[in-house]
Amino acid sequence: QVQLVESGGGLVQAGGSLRLSCAASGSIVTIHVMGWYRQTPGKQRELVASVNSDGRAIYADSVKGRFSVSRDNAKNTVSLQMNSLKPEDTAVYYCNADVHTRTALYSAWGQGTQVTVSS
Repeated sequence: QVQLVESGGGLVQAGGSLRLSCAASGSIVTIHVMGWYRQTPGKQRELVASVNSDGRAIYADSVKGRFSVSRDNAKNTVSLQMNSLKPEDTAVYYCNADVHTRTALYSAWGQGTQVTVSS
């Protein structure tokens, strides 16, 4: 019913920048929180940054001051600007949205996009 499509991953050298984007589509009434998670092999998926419909954002301590999350409520999109990237930022990044449809409130996930930071 709801699809999240991510774009913008890739390979970058340490110190470089990447921008991830995510667009939600489908039977959406409203989206409460949109955000980004990341996961590396053998580890749990962790929150990177999220932003609510009022624009209030929260960040993982490891990315504060380097990453910036933003959303466009009218377009149902969320972006993650990643600066000063480090090798430890290498992971699969997933877009997430808490979506209210006409019949349910649930958490939707994108398919994931690989971010690789070389040293």
